[in-house]
Amino acid sequence: MEFSYASTFSGKESFGCLVLLFPQDRVRAPAATTREVRENVRRLAALKDFTGKTGQTQLLPLSSKTIPRVLCVGLGEVDKLDREQLRRAAGTAAKALRGLELDKAGLVIPKTGAASLRQDFGEIIAEGMALGGYTFEPYKTQEDNGKKPRKSLARVALLDPDGITSAKSVRQGAARGDAVNLARTLGNQPPNYMTPTQLAKEARQVARKRGLKLRVLEQAELEKLGMGMFMGVARGSRQPPKLILMEYRPRGAKGTLAFVGKGITFDSGGISLKPGQAMDEMKFDMCGAAAVVGAMDGIGALKPLVNVVGVIPACENLPDGNAVKPGDILKSYAGKHVEILNTDAEGRLVLGDALAYAIKTFKPDAVIDLATLTGACVIALGHYATGAITNEEKFLDQVVRAGKASGDVVWPLPNFPEYAEALKGKYADLQNIGPREGGAITAGLFLKHFVGEVPWVHLDIAGTAWGVKGIGHIPYEGATGVGVGLLIDLAKSWRKGK
Repeated sequence: MEFSYASTFSGKESFGCLVLLFPQDRVRAPAATTREVRENVRRLAALKDFTGKTGQTQLLPLSSKTIPRVLCVGLGEVDKLDREQLRRAAGTAAKALRGLELDKAGLVIPKTGAASLRQDFGEIIAEGMALGGYTFEPYKTQEDNGKKPRKSLARVALLDPDGITSAKSVRQGAARGDAVNLARTLGNQPPNYMTPTQLAKEARQVARKRGLKLRVLEQAELEKLGMGMFMGVARGSRQPPKLILMEYRPRGAKGTLAFVGKGITFDSGGISLKPGQAMDEMKFDMCGAAAVVGAMDGIGALKPLVNVVGVIPACENLPDGNAVKPGDILKSYAGKHVEILNTDAEGRLVLGDALAYAIKTFKPDAVIDLATLTGACVIALGHYATGAITNEEKFLDQVVRAGKASGDVVWPLPNFPEYAEALKGKYADLQNIGPREGGAITAGLFLKHFVGEVPWVHLDIAGTAWGVKGIGHIPYEGATGVGVGLLIDLAKSWRKGK
């Protein structure tokens, strides 16, 4: 989706549809629109069929050849309007437009909400529309009715006659939306295509596009480094593992953030085989890695003044005669020995080695990992909040604020020392699972053993990476791209020690 910005709107421009956003109980068309638009909106308001409630939409057919229809979208109560509410409304608008076979639409920037929020309207609306307009159909040659798939909306003009926002803001929003959609596409790809090798190729494309440094460590080097947990998970697959390293280093930056994303491109559970039902969804087990690639793309485009390193351990977890077994003991990169009680608790193994390597090699000031780590987190928080574990409350506060700004809501989980007792190994330093109760917490605390004193936050995105329903800018099916916006906002706002 391409966006343009215009600071004027004469009403003579030609659009397949004009989008208007209305606060609740304030359904009045902007003065800059045509008389026909204003009259039809006035009649709609009088009928009270559309009041501007959150999520409401109403399509109005017009007689004009230049603007044949108007889409009215509700923003909800104006005193509750924030970035996410506006982003969802824009996404709802884009979803509604997808069914109209349009080439170009226009949207009038609304003159509403807090003054501190208005200057970012262009960014928020462009991002929301880019997200809401996303589809993943590269493997569809026809719809169920035998017809070709509908074409997607290609161009959107954001019209700003009141001078509320700016062209720069719109460009930033489009870049954010593209970054999230990239992560979605990586997550949605079938696992026979999105192998560790292909994921490394996708990261290389981003690095070339954004001027990032990229290095990929291959199996022989990973074995030489002593990444026993990572290699233990990978050895059941014929696909070679990759440790993908992406670096963004702008001139003048002083601090360094490290983002580590779980990249299990398919997770069968290994010898501890998962149930067959819904196992196809285990292609989404690399959504943490997809978030890091997407974030590095967005950061490369938006250029915040902080060094950022992306670290992605990528492999498959499959059963094989050479696969790791329950009862095996693996030696980690950090030197700790880990007893494997369940081979389906593999994400924490690859992340443990990757975290330890990232901290030793790049010496970041803070590190955050993202992983579809536990079903227990889905049970605890459902599909609308990401669980978090930390060793540094101040850093967690920054992550929570970035989550609120981006819409990637984060909810802290407790990390009392009593939980850690469950991970003490019987025959080794650690075991890779604790009891079922509190499983999301003990999984996160397993990772804590590999970060030392560096400020660290673990994000369990198992419930938010796919399967999310009822949010305007999130697809009805497939990967959500969760975490990309949070990482971008964290990079933009991060301050060491605050």
